[in-house]
Amino acid sequence: MPVVPPKPVTASWASSEAARRTMVANRGRDTGLELAVRSLVHARGLRYYVDRRPLKGLRRTADLLFPRRRIAVFLDGCFWHRCPEHFQMPAANRAYWGPKIDRNVERDRETNRQLFDAGWQVLRFWEHETPTAIADQIELTVRQATSPTPGS
Repeated sequence: MPVVPPKPVTASWASSEAARRTMVANRGRDTGLELAVRSLVHARGLRYYVDRRPLKGLRRTADLLFPRRRIAVFLDGCFWHRCPEHFQMPAANRAYWGPKIDRNVERDRETNRQLFDAGWQVLRFWEHETPTAIADQIELTVRQATSPTPGS
């Protein structure tokens, strides 16, 4: 049987081997921001789930999840989710990246709608926000959700 050499790896999304290596190295979870925010939130006495689906059938996971309070937290990367302050469309391979980023943004909107319709609060933060400011907002939201209403 003749030996067939392996086909070269071609990734239509990568404009170069260096670009491919950089993109493959991006973490899907446990980023520096996620670890910092989780540490701060945990130190404040709040307990949460990590990388978990808020709803059955929803194929998306929240970065931090408070299921009893119905709060889902997403820490969005400026590139992947089109931050209005920092996003820059790559110069190479725009035909790939434009629709890819558009799908990410639309998926975020759909996730927000589905969670809202199911009675959840959605907190979204950008990767450029400080971990302390993010933790402050998460703590405030969770504690308000657990506080008894006056007169009850």
